[in-house]
Amino acid sequence: MTSPSAPASSAVTTSGTASTATAPSASASQNHRPLTDLPLADLDWLTSTLLADVGAFAMASRIHPVDAESRVYGPALTVSVPPGDNLAIHLALTLGRPGDVLIVDGQGYTERALMGGIMCTQAKATGFAGVIVDGAIRDQLELKKLGLPVFAAASHPAGPTKKGDGAVLHAVVCAGAPVAPGDWIFGDADGVAVLPAARKGELLAKARAKFEREQARMDAIAAGALTPPWLEGELAKAEISVGQRPE
Repeated sequence: MTSPSAPASSAVTTSGTASTATAPSASASQNHRPLTDLPLADLDWLTSTLLADVGAFAMASRIHPVDAESRVYGPALTVSVPPGDNLAIHLALTLGRPGDVLIVDGQGYTERALMGGIMCTQAKATGFAGVIVDGAIRDQLELKKLGLPVFAAASHPAGPTKKGDGAVLHAVVCAGAPVAPGDWIFGDADGVAVLPAARKGELLAKARAKFEREQARMDAIAAGALTPPWLEGELAKAEISVGQRPE
């Protein structure tokens, strides 16, 4: 269940060094603020892997960041375009609000770039938190310097057509994941997760709980408990053939 007021979304392009210490409790580390109210800067523990593991939709593996250290988090502004055409994307850029994440369903077509340095510069100036394209982009070196998190399926030097048609602010399926306008998007080096707006609070809470369980397991490994406690029970239910180690 979401918080009554939507938090400001944000994006960062430089990740910090992960701590090996036991994570503080959610209430202590977040000063009792609901997870749904926290900006990305206060969600340094959050990852796409945690979200995917607790039930968020995950975009296909072809979607990856231009800069592997990029992280993006914010509400979706959706646009769907015909293969290789970006006219509707230009319209979507004019409708953006600060903090939006532009979600482009480019049908997975990668033989023409839908966006590049100029359009992404415009997106950043508008206040977009990031751009995710199920299609090709270009000007990768320029985009890395720009500092706007950009995720795409590929890079291609050829530019797009501008003939239309398309759709803006309608539900789309982007890289296999359903995305409605206003759903929350989280992306990092491992991929992109989609949090349906109605499940945002639930998924964040489950992700936080899983993070704390994982931190407890890491602490146990550091203390010498190398075998996870669930392994024996699961092995008893499986048929796994193990050969003999050669002498």
